[in-house]
Amino acid sequence: MDLFITDLIFRLFLNLITLVIISWGFYFSSTKRKEYVFTFVIIGVTVFVLCYMLSNINLELGIALGLFAVFGILRYRTHTVQIREMTYLILSITISLINSMIVMGYDALNLLAVNGAVVIIAGAVELVWFRIMPGTITIRYENIDLIRPERREELKADLEKRIGIEVMDFQIGSINFLRDTARIEILYDTRKYPGYISDYQE
Repeated sequence: MDLFITDLIFRLFLNLITLVIISWGFYFSSTKRKEYVFTFVIIGVTVFVLCYMLSNINLELGIALGLFAVFGILRYRTHTVQIREMTYLILSITISLINSMIVMGYDALNLLAVNGAVVIIAGAVELVWFRIMPGTITIRYENIDLIRPERREELKADLEKRIGIEVMDFQIGSINFLRDTARIEILYDTRKYPGYISDYQE
């Protein structure tokens, strides 16, 4: 088989495996959002193929910079991309760029080492350091008889019963005795309840 084709298949397969591990193994396992998994993988593969093919062509510096400027100004206008998803997108593009750099003289061992390091670091950050990712819900609570310190456990149990999620912690804010209400900020694990905050936020 032609050396170019062999090298392309190896690099493309390695890049795809790395993208799947990062997007599906790490991102999806913690967020359960499939739509971004598709985005990370397809954009990563697209960037890899484009840059790999162009690396065999002598491009002027201005054209090359212009090409990457196009990627730099791309944005999703139908939906605001959060910083977490944007970080994964940048990671997918970066690893695809590295895997496509045949002009830099990277051999198979170098590529395996780089991809392995990226996977290990991303996995450590996602699955170990941020095993629990707290989020907050702010509600207006009307049963102020339970806001006394000695009834804290009763209040926690009542909050869990009302909103249907496990409460990690909570903090009582302002209290309105005229309306018999209190403002309570609830801390919960976003990994267990992804996308839950918008339903109960005050």
